[in-house]
Amino acid sequence: MAFVLINIGSNLGNRRLNLSRAMRAVGVEFGDFEMSHVVESAPWGFDSTNSFLNVGMAFHTDLSPDEVLARLQEIERDISPASHRSASGGYADRVIDIDIVAIDREIIESDILKVPHPHLADRRFFLEPLAELAPGWSHPVTGLTAAEMLATLGQEKN
Repeated sequence: MAFVLINIGSNLGNRRLNLSRAMRAVGVEFGDFEMSHVVESAPWGFDSTNSFLNVGMAFHTDLSPDEVLARLQEIERDISPASHRSASGGYADRVIDIDIVAIDREIIESDILKVPHPHLADRRFFLEPLAELAPGWSHPVTGLTAAEMLATLGQEKN
């Protein structure tokens, strides 16, 4: 069974309700899970006046990484079919966004999935929940734990 770590974010509408709906759907789809505290953050990679609420989740599954991704994308579409990208291809405000942060200590580099998440070390809103849910997990390339990656971010507000 693979140990999957995901992050769910929302910066439009009733953000807490959006997170709750996504967490409930993940629980229905994958079974038992653990969740982190909620982290509020400014948008990352684009300008917006809408701050995000993010929560981390961890669960076990026998599904392949591609199947996990497909089911998470289906949950996203069920909650909000709107695109996560602007017309120019950049990030945009969104009702719900679910990212796979890590799957065990696997390294996956495919056209549809990159694990660990390529921006993991840059995003406080990924690292705080990860440190809470899996303090012993370390990045398969750098060997750093989430707490060690957090320490390199300094006092930035990501």
